[in-house]
Amino acid sequence: MKRLLGAFVLAALLPVLLPGLARAQAPGTGTRDFKADAKALATRIDELVAARWADAGVKPAPLADDAIFLRRLYLDIGGRIPSLLDVRDFLDDDRPNKREIRMEELLAGENYAKHFATIWRGLILQGATNQNQVQGLQFQFEQWLRQRLQNNVGYDKVVHELILSNPQGGGVNPGGAGSAQVFFFANENKPENVAGATSRVFLGVKLECAQCHAHPFAKWKREQFWEYAAFFSGLPGQVRRPNGGVPFNPNSREIKIPGTEKVVKAKFLDGSEPKWQDGVTTTRTLADWIIAPENPFFAKAAVDHLWSYIFGISLLEPIMEQNDDSPPTHPELLDELAKQFVAHNYDMKFLIRAIVQTQAYQRVSGTVTANKDEIHLFARIAIRGLTPEQFFDSISEATEYQDPYANNQQMQFQQFNNGGQLPPRAAFLQKFTSQDKRTETQTSILQALFMMNGKFLAERTKLENNKSLHTIATASPSTGRRIETLLPTALARLPQIPAVAWMEDQGFLAQRRIETLYLLVLSRPPRADELAHRMRYVDSGGATGDRRQALADIYWALLNSGEFMLNH
Repeated sequence: MKRLLGAFVLAALLPVLLPGLARAQAPGTGTRDFKADAKALATRIDELVAARWADAGVKPAPLADDAIFLRRLYLDIGGRIPSLLDVRDFLDDDRPNKREIRMEELLAGENYAKHFATIWRGLILQGATNQNQVQGLQFQFEQWLRQRLQNNVGYDKVVHELILSNPQGGGVNPGGAGSAQVFFFANENKPENVAGATSRVFLGVKLECAQCHAHPFAKWKREQFWEYAAFFSGLPGQVRRPNGGVPFNPNSREIKIPGTEKVVKAKFLDGSEPKWQDGVTTTRTLADWIIAPENPFFAKAAVDHLWSYIFGISLLEPIMEQNDDSPPTHPELLDELAKQFVAHNYDMKFLIRAIVQTQAYQRVSGTVTANKDEIHLFARIAIRGLTPEQFFDSISEATEYQDPYANNQQMQFQQFNNGGQLPPRAAFLQKFTSQDKRTETQTSILQALFMMNGKFLAERTKLENNKSLHTIATASPSTGRRIETLLPTALARLPQIPAVAWMEDQGFLAQRRIETLYLLVLSRPPRADELAHRMRYVDSGGATGDRRQALADIYWALLNSGEFMLNH
């Protein structure tokens, strides 16, 4: 369908109404065109990926159609499925660069910062979020991250600020502003915990194995672990209490290895000695080294976090294993991504732009050959489980649920710490915890029961409780509009919608109703076989003999389908 003149006018005005769409470069980057550079990097990524296929006997999967791509893009950047109007608008759009345009809109939207704050929170506080004292502070940490993502602060500056945050200055105030100090609180203010966390998250080095003894298969030795931990030797060594704790000493430079009499001095992981300067604290010396462009670990670890989140496959998996001498799977690709990330001021949006515009990202998930290395060679996209936040927020989008506690920091703290009745989102996140490998997602019995028999979804899929579902099921054939344009939420977002041909034929109306349900939940139209089967079910009245209830049954089944629960 050709787009109306008004749509073109709106598109022309978007750069004026949303200045963030008109410029991609971060503050202080001069005239360098980050958008053009991202496209160039996308082309280079595809070249490096394709170079491996011939030797491995792998053929690339075809590119995904618009519906598949749009859903994937919304989940990966915005953390939820697109709305019905978003889907219709994109499928009707005939502009050749519409994928890039929609990507830019999502990167400029508020859901980008909100979603990636949860992603980075999960990475940075990994392993600590099960502690009762830390759970209530996750929202506070996310607030701190979200503020920086909204302002597109460089990743290097975010990490530098986090490491230099006063470990005794916060993390226990539920009503305060977002705080980076939660990181130290989550790691109990212990030098060994903070050292392990910073090396794993910010350097891509799993150093903890060497904490107690030298591992026979790892190059990292026990002494190296404690030399690195010495940078945090001034920490109190315990979770800070309001009226207790040892004073923080940011100038401490040595630490005693537990169980021995040996004292080691702080040393960087590359083996180099710090160049101490008067007036520069130990932690600042470390922070400066971590984010330095010449650091052999930092940029690679950062780009791998984003790459593995988007593709589900890490480029650094061998480094993260016990045998650290194993080479990365794609060394040239890893080097190129890291080099460009540094050259573009550690701009996370730049890196996301480049990855999303690759053909590797835009391929289908279906297998082409019998070669099991397809996903590791990025010849097709891996099927990934949704994060708990993606899952719940997508259910909310598909069922019109508005979380009353979404931005209430005090309520978030109370719900996690006071043992009261949890709101739906918090209860959901407790049951659907993140899994280590999203390419091997499994659903537990409790999770299945929550979806199939839980009160929350049952209430959201009732005709009397869901205005969109009720409109789809009861719309008159003489309305003179598409069914989906009658939805209350759609009308509120876009009041000027053109009329289409009158729909007098009941069979066509049933087809449109089913199609709208598919677009609403799965972000795609039904296949011919699916449509025929669902129309027979509705025509028979389903289990109750009521055609309206039969549509509600289809709605519920789509929400419980494996397709809805996965990013593919």
